[in-house]
Amino acid sequence: MLIIPAIDLKGGKCVRLTQGQKDAETIFSDNPVDVARSWQDQGADYLHVVDLDGAFEGAPKNLGIVEQIIKQVKIPIEFGGGLRTTQTIKMVLDLGIDRVIIGTKAIDSPSWVNELCTTFPGRIAVGIDAKNGKVAVKGWTSVCEWTAMSFAREIEKASPCAIIYTDISKDGMLQGPNISSLQELFMTVKTPVIASGGISSLKDVEALSKLPIAGMIIGKALYTGHIKLSEAKQVCNSHT
Repeated sequence: MLIIPAIDLKGGKCVRLTQGQKDAETIFSDNPVDVARSWQDQGADYLHVVDLDGAFEGAPKNLGIVEQIIKQVKIPIEFGGGLRTTQTIKMVLDLGIDRVIIGTKAIDSPSWVNELCTTFPGRIAVGIDAKNGKVAVKGWTSVCEWTAMSFAREIEKASPCAIIYTDISKDGMLQGPNISSLQELFMTVKTPVIASGGISSLKDVEALSKLPIAGMIIGKALYTGHIKLSEAKQVCNSHT
């Protein structure tokens, strides 16, 4: 099971938002490239990079930094935030990103996701960000009518390589993940699931490592030192 450190980019810096709120940010580093190198040096096997400016504005804004990260690390990277055209996705994949994460546009256009999964097999993941059971879009600024579970069922038909499930109410709060929603998701879909949001202690890592998930994305807790990457990997390995 992958432990995936999160690098959230905003204004060229590495930040964390609390519950995805634009104005509730903590800057952890002015140099995201150093941060990426550091996670690799600490044993990360995969990185999760999100362009928050892109998510809010509808097109990636920090691709220069993403390009530098790709050049500086050898481990694969998944990338999301503002990917709303096939052209942008092709450009990002051509940079050397392992897979892209489609969020808002997947809701508006499941048939487009189908097309992408056919064009770029194994390289399209779908992010499902849930707020009180409903799917949130546009950088989490609004919710739509889809429930997370019904949307997961719908989007699975396109055969994405993974579903990245985030419970927004838990994100950046260091209060633990939403285990019951994840369990519901496993019963709903067969697509590999990656958990995100609220993972704040080794106890959380242990609880998640007992579930049939493909990986977990950890952000704030790694930056604050609540979780050490090496210890989280150890906990996971002892349960596989």
